[in-house]
Amino acid sequence: MFNGQYCSHSKNGLGNRHLLDEHLISAAEMASRFTAPFYRGSFTFLGWMAGLLHDLGKCHPGFQEYLKVVDQGGRGEKVPHSPWGAALAGCLQLPQQLRCLLGLIIYGHHSGLTEPGDYSSKISTYTSKEMLTRMHLFLQSLYNECLLQVPRAASWPDLDAIQLEMLGRMVFSALLDADRLDTEAHFYPEKRRLREKHPSLEELAERLKQDQKLLLEKAARNPTVVNRVRKEVYEACLAAASKKPGFYRLTVPTGGGKTRSSLAYALGHAIFHKKRRIIFVLPYTSIIDQNARVYREILGSEAVLEYHSQTAVPAVGDEEADDPQLLRLQLAEENWDLPVIVTTTVQLLESLFSNKPSRCRKIHRIADSVLIFDEAQTLPPLLLKPTLDVLKDLVENYGTTVVLSTATQPAFNSEFLPDVQGMEFTEIVPDYQKHFELLKRVEYCLLPGQVSLEYLAEELAGHEQVLVIMNTRKEAIRLVDELVRRGRECFHLSTLLCGAHRRVILDEVRRRLDLNKRPGPKSPLLLVSTQVVEAGVDLDFPLVYRAVGPLDRIVQAAGRCNREGRAKSGLVKLFILEGEKAPSGPYKAWFELARVILSERGGAGALNYPDIFKEYFSRLFNLLGGNLDKHGVQELRAELNYPAVAEHYRLIESDTVPVLVKYGEWDKAFRRFELRPSREEWRQLQPYIINIFRREAETYLKDGLITDTGKGVYLWEGLYDETKGISGVFRDPADLII
Repeated sequence: MFNGQYCSHSKNGLGNRHLLDEHLISAAEMASRFTAPFYRGSFTFLGWMAGLLHDLGKCHPGFQEYLKVVDQGGRGEKVPHSPWGAALAGCLQLPQQLRCLLGLIIYGHHSGLTEPGDYSSKISTYTSKEMLTRMHLFLQSLYNECLLQVPRAASWPDLDAIQLEMLGRMVFSALLDADRLDTEAHFYPEKRRLREKHPSLEELAERLKQDQKLLLEKAARNPTVVNRVRKEVYEACLAAASKKPGFYRLTVPTGGGKTRSSLAYALGHAIFHKKRRIIFVLPYTSIIDQNARVYREILGSEAVLEYHSQTAVPAVGDEEADDPQLLRLQLAEENWDLPVIVTTTVQLLESLFSNKPSRCRKIHRIADSVLIFDEAQTLPPLLLKPTLDVLKDLVENYGTTVVLSTATQPAFNSEFLPDVQGMEFTEIVPDYQKHFELLKRVEYCLLPGQVSLEYLAEELAGHEQVLVIMNTRKEAIRLVDELVRRGRECFHLSTLLCGAHRRVILDEVRRRLDLNKRPGPKSPLLLVSTQVVEAGVDLDFPLVYRAVGPLDRIVQAAGRCNREGRAKSGLVKLFILEGEKAPSGPYKAWFELARVILSERGGAGALNYPDIFKEYFSRLFNLLGGNLDKHGVQELRAELNYPAVAEHYRLIESDTVPVLVKYGEWDKAFRRFELRPSREEWRQLQPYIINIFRREAETYLKDGLITDTGKGVYLWEGLYDETKGISGVFRDPADLII
């Protein structure tokens, strides 16, 4: 204690103490504000009480002694504080379900959300009458101090078990953010000022308007069919922006300008309906930097946050840190407080089902936002039921608008999805079919039989400009090796090349493509890629080869062919690779069904018509049947079993770990991160990071191929090839991620 007052944290750099009453009231006010969009404000009281109780256990004499030792430069013995606040929550006059939920939230605000049985067992030992009385008296003084600001307890909406589970995670998120922000204001007051300097959505809309004006002036000098379609899609998005919040589809052919048009819709809709932010969700880490770069160029870098596994700061542990470097990392956990967020499907969806503080902190900011899933056909099929249920909950109870944006729209009319039958999707572009007719820029053909790798290499070597996309990195590397053996220069892309390396390759590929559009000698260009190139990467080849896979992937590959419509028609050649095995388990259905439908429709030419995908996805989801919630996530949610839900809701079933590769200026970036491990320095490091499976990393660690830096990232010590990236690794975490 300090002058008879309880403290919540050690002294900051200015020597100032953080008083417990100030921290609790500030956290309560913020958490209450953050929960305002939930159920139209019905649970602001729950947010307030979570903020007021979460650190109440710090009035324990042992914890106050611990802070005293830390202030004197020591390493005092920690005293748990979260369980005491949770124990007091159990005494509140609330409905039993909400009392339990509040206890889980407070108990887990450092260690993570647990499940009711484990919680009851652990909390049962926190029964000291003296401590409970101490907390009660302190709480009463706090309550009296801020009585006029306490939100009135509402009549609680009647929630089912799964809605209650979602509410618990969202209030948990609001508490985490409030707690971390107030702690940050104590230790780093300058950061609070920085957080307040974001441009408004209205300012961003004006920037887009001016940028679009310049683009239209440029397009007027080149009046192509592609530019006409892009203009029509953009105008349709502006016209639809004022429609009521809910579920929407943005169906646009590849190359139809949906990146820019979806931004126009989102800004207009957010401004008209007073939404708080826009969140773009993309399937692959490897393409996110391209979209984020487009948005930064239009809106300004201060308005856009790029967030994915390679920008998230490494975890520093569950307990609250007082070590300055560890605390700096903990406070750097992203809370998505910028107006425009660009993230991955994995990051967003796994966070919505997580129980960990570092992943949950941001999710309350999804409420009252515009959520756009780019390449929406990549929503995880084996987790489709819980995924759609959460999206439905966000729309109905958290003020979120959800847009599914793609050229290959999935259909959710399966008998195995009864809970989502009420989801009504409105088309943002009502007459999208005519745009597919106008932008029919490629012809498809299927090579007969199965082709050997040697045959494929020989055929590719006869073309000056060609892109070939394989289903896995292993097959892509085999093809690269075969082409090199034949003396043919080629480029390669996969997520086992670091981002900085991929950008260098893409810049060179685009340079040659642009050069080859001019009169005169042509530069040979052969690019062998995994599916990493398919979604959103702006390339324009006259010829594309694609290994037969899911139908939506084939169409995405075709989007890299004759993209700008300069030729009368491009050519996409499909092939079945000799000896290639379809993935095991339910994913095999994607491959087999693709072959069946192409056969039924009389060949690959049917892929030029968007309605084929309604049939494809409808039949696919019926084939998968009970596997649409393969791990029983919905049952676990109904039990409030937060750890098991997080464990079983995994888009990538094997954990991945970040590995730093020795490419470019990696060493300078790493030294800066070592000296000052902050969010900013971690972002500077991420272009030199790849992800590999944890199990493989353990083997590489034993073999000396990687070393542990002790900073939350491994260092690759093996060969890093200028063409193929890290050598000796064939399992790419991005292979066949649906």
